[in-house]
Amino acid sequence: MERMQSSPDENTGTEEENETPERNLDNRRNVQGYSSCPTTSSNLNQMEEKMRRKLQFFFMNPIEKWQAKRKFPYKFVVQVIKIILVTFQLCLFAHNRYNHVNYTWDNRITFSHLFLLGWDSTREINAYPPGAGPLAVYKIDEFYNTLDYAYAGYANLSNAIGPYSYNDDNNNMPDPVFCLYNYKQGIIHGFNESYEFNSEINETCINFTIPDGQLLKSKHYIKDAGMEINFAALVRAKLMFSLKTINFRAAGPITPPECVRFDVEIIFDNEDHDGQMSLVLEAEPYKLVCNGDKNYITDNKIDQILRSILNILVILICSASLMLCSRAIYRAQLLKELTVQFFRRAYNKELSWDGRLEFLNIWYIMIIVNDLLIIMGSAIKEQIERNQFTNDQWNVCSLFLGLGNLLVWFGVLRYLGFFKTYNVVILTLKKAAPKIFRFSFCALLLYAGFMFCGWLILGPYHMKFRSLATTSECLFSLINGDDMFATFSIMSKKSPMLWWFSRVYLYSFISLYIYVVLSLFISVIMDAYDTIKQYYSEGFPKSDLQTFIGEPCIEEVSSGLYRTQSSSSLNAMMNSLFCCNFYRSAYSKIGGGGSNLNIL
Repeated sequence: MERMQSSPDENTGTEEENETPERNLDNRRNVQGYSSCPTTSSNLNQMEEKMRRKLQFFFMNPIEKWQAKRKFPYKFVVQVIKIILVTFQLCLFAHNRYNHVNYTWDNRITFSHLFLLGWDSTREINAYPPGAGPLAVYKIDEFYNTLDYAYAGYANLSNAIGPYSYNDDNNNMPDPVFCLYNYKQGIIHGFNESYEFNSEINETCINFTIPDGQLLKSKHYIKDAGMEINFAALVRAKLMFSLKTINFRAAGPITPPECVRFDVEIIFDNEDHDGQMSLVLEAEPYKLVCNGDKNYITDNKIDQILRSILNILVILICSASLMLCSRAIYRAQLLKELTVQFFRRAYNKELSWDGRLEFLNIWYIMIIVNDLLIIMGSAIKEQIERNQFTNDQWNVCSLFLGLGNLLVWFGVLRYLGFFKTYNVVILTLKKAAPKIFRFSFCALLLYAGFMFCGWLILGPYHMKFRSLATTSECLFSLINGDDMFATFSIMSKKSPMLWWFSRVYLYSFISLYIYVVLSLFISVIMDAYDTIKQYYSEGFPKSDLQTFIGEPCIEEVSSGLYRTQSSSSLNAMMNSLFCCNFYRSAYSKIGGGGSNLNIL
């Protein structure tokens, strides 16, 4: 329906045609549609056009805002600069982190060869299924021999190819620490099926102090120290020592060497009490402050200064982006409240929920989240590079920077959405999202049933179903057609009944999800895509707010009309039209001093 309009000639003559603003307002409260570019002369029409112009300007893209009001696109420029700086920072950090993690892993492999009895190179490759069983000890003599071997490797550190030193300023060998974690009481009388047990765990530690040139006889040394190992009550044992080294690999024209301390732990894990004591070596790296080389020209400062400048720039640009987007969200809510009051007073109706959601920009919320993540990640990165952390925080920093950069690049879709061709993806996802969530919830219930069933029944006989996590990973891989034959063939044949059940189970799951669920999932997305294509040809459905705003007249965007209308004039017009004290007080709370509603 079209809004009623009156020409200038019609506003003169009869009493009926010369309506007062109050009567004009009552007539317009029953209007259901709004024209986009009306030409009327009444106060209400002028106020309505002021409101429409303000809303049209608010929903313009940065280019249209520049054409309409010469508003410099601060947020757009800040986002472009942020993408460049953040990506450059991430590339540098990713390179350094790879070197750090790879260096740590290689040293862990080296320590395993030096200190673990029975270690071989086949265990260094992560393969599935693994090429060898877990490294473990099964006999009491093997336990003590492993301790003796580890101490001998620690005492003969000079025999290692790596440039390792003891954690002592004079390079004297500190005593390694050996700790036992036992149940307070754990005695088993297997012959008559009885036991004495107290689940409280006690920790006992001693130092292995051996004179120079002598080998450790751990069995006798532990006994002489007054410690008795009861393997029935033993939960865990640890042998701990520290080593220092310097990494020359990262050194370059402006990159100094790194000084690192490794806290090595050789862990004997007996928590399962199944006769198999797992043997694990852990090496935790800690960065140290290098004293450096007097002849090193850069004095180890150039690289740190350049990286600090980059980190500070990233923090500053993300802080600016955070403030601009927060300001835009706040002002959008002010304009929303003003629009709600306008609809309520001018048309005697409430603004619809869809219309209210138009003022909530999800892109800005996503930008605020990635700004916070990048600021925190950059701060941690700066502290890592300045060696202000006593603990290794590379993983935490990479998590913040990685997620922040992910959202930064997602934000580029917002600017591509200004173009009709690229906006199809965003609109399709937006249209299909509710149906996808409902469909995924139903599919998840079926998935959970298969997951718990497979974990319970097949877990003891199939290595891919031994835990709930691995069961879920196996089923998700099967949905995507990965490693199907291996999943069928690995199943143990110890139980013929369960072997046949596994066939029915796997065939049913694969058939249901690949041929039914995935096909329906794709059809949901394709249905949304077809709907969006139809909208492009026949027009998109509009909310009451979009109907009121209409399409800005093309010639008016760059005509200077928007630059001549200020929010103060809108304030004065609405106060003159709606003299009601309630509305004046409501508007004063919303708009305040006029210029507060100049939304970028």
